[in-house]
Amino acid sequence: MLLMSGGAVQALQLLAALSLLILLHEFGHYFFARLFKTRVEKFYLFFDFLFPFPGLLNFSLFKKKKGDTEYGLGWFPLGGYVKIAGMVDESMDKEAMKQPPQPWEYRSKKPWQRLFIMLGGIIMNVLVAIFIYALIFGIWGEEYLPTQNAKFGIAVDSIGESIGLRNGDKITGVDGKKVDRFNKIVPEMIFSEAKVLNIERDGAGMDIAIPQGTVRKIIKAQRGTFIQARTPLVIDNVNDKSEASKMGLKAGDSVIAVNGQPIMFYDEFEKIKRASVNMPIALTVVRSGAILTLNGKVPDTKILGFAPKSYAAFFTLDKVTYNPISAMGKGFTHTFAEIGNYWRQLKLIFTSKEIKASESVGGIVSFGKMFPSEFDWQSFLMLTAFVSIILAVMNLLPVPGLDGGYVIFLLFEMITGKQVSEKIMERATTVGLILLLALMVYANGLDIFRLFSK
Repeated sequence: MLLMSGGAVQALQLLAALSLLILLHEFGHYFFARLFKTRVEKFYLFFDFLFPFPGLLNFSLFKKKKGDTEYGLGWFPLGGYVKIAGMVDESMDKEAMKQPPQPWEYRSKKPWQRLFIMLGGIIMNVLVAIFIYALIFGIWGEEYLPTQNAKFGIAVDSIGESIGLRNGDKITGVDGKKVDRFNKIVPEMIFSEAKVLNIERDGAGMDIAIPQGTVRKIIKAQRGTFIQARTPLVIDNVNDKSEASKMGLKAGDSVIAVNGQPIMFYDEFEKIKRASVNMPIALTVVRSGAILTLNGKVPDTKILGFAPKSYAAFFTLDKVTYNPISAMGKGFTHTFAEIGNYWRQLKLIFTSKEIKASESVGGIVSFGKMFPSEFDWQSFLMLTAFVSIILAVMNLLPVPGLDGGYVIFLLFEMITGKQVSEKIMERATTVGLILLLALMVYANGLDIFRLFSK
């Protein structure tokens, strides 16, 4: 489906990231199982059966037995698993559970040891995120636009205009709270379900009420243009086969007028261009000190075929560099900040009147579209770390069949001293796997619907 939507590079990045993270997640379980001398019968990347039906289409693309463990590559590429002796899991090996417990089995271990075995995958996902973020901050540092440095104010889309924002407004706070980084304004507005945006307009402070339904519109639009830092229009690059190229537009040109109307900012150009579809358009530009007029026509697509310079060319960005020790500390704090943000985001799906699951939940295509269409190491690593956090949080949910479901049973045992019967565990795991299958079908069904509805 990703290939159908033109995302071959995105699909490959998703496959690489998920394969790595699944292997490391399962290694977390494997590590603690071995640490407590528990036998691991299978260690598989992907499933060697039609998940979640362990008795259907049982075959692997590769397998090799070493010691007590069979290592393999399954054919069903959605997840992976370790089969730990004496444990009710996705393999649903009921025959083995009928035998008397053996010293090397999971069920013979102390509750706290079983707890670490179950939490091993989640712990590993968190550690992986910390390590990757530390690597990113250590190599590239951290660069961001302070809100106060967006000296030209904001450029807004139709959603922003509908609530009363104007191009040139300066955001001073969200619900009275100052937001230091420009790119954190919209997330803060969404996560806190803000009611007011504090702005400065023409030198005077004022409040803009955020009507109910605004957040839903922003999320549904999926274009990230609700507010942007307002910038002058200077050409960064031109597509060779585009209308802009035919007009003679070149990198470095500064556009100062459109159809004889003076402009300074990119949003002003966009407004005139959208009103000029299939009509002639004249751009007045400054090139090496000379003023030129370039003539062309706005095509049906409304795309002339050039990229403007980003805000980094016009504003002073804050740059933070980290040595190896401080990078590790930053990786730790950033990981737990992202865990908190993702948890808030997940909670809003169930508690917010603004956010609907049908518009926010996605499957494998949605995951793939998170990655850029052109490979970039920094973006790839940043998204891989974030996906690792998603896997950690999702696996911690108290759903039978996920790690969190087993953790709930273990905590019950540790508190009450009573072990949950294997029969109950089997039934709960069956129900949990059915729920996971239903969620998987629902999420990927939404992706298919969105793909073809476009």
